Amino acid sequence: MKDYPLEYYEFFIKFNEGDYYTCHDLLEEMWLTEMDNFFLKGLLQMSVALYHYGYGNVKGARAMMGAAKRYLQPYRPTYWSLNVEFVLQFVEQCLQIIPRDLDRVPFEESKDLPLLPELVLYME
Repeated sequence: MKDYPLEYYEFFIKFNEGDYYTCHDLLEEMWLTEMDNFFLKGLLQMSVALYHYGYGNVKGARAMMGAAKRYLQPYRPTYWSLNVEFVLQFVEQCLQIIPRDLDRVPFEESKDLPLLPELVLYME
């Protein structure tokens, strides 16, 4: 199996814990050293989308999830031991659920937004 940056392994742990802010930091650190790796950028955008959604920034979540979809598409079906098809199914489900008629809700009301599906990431 290929050796990946330590931050990549840490990303899986933090993502599965729901710590999307830390996911952003880990992925950004890797992406800044491999700026032509749009796979990392796609995972970064997906993490940012989930972070935004959790805080009521619906418009930002929608935009970032759409960007994640565009960046991840070319890496189907599997890349860096991750089932990208599976991730893209999650992204597509989120795009169907994230309200289109809202831009933002106050943080206190973010818990009332439609629930997004859960995604457990793991390496194959």
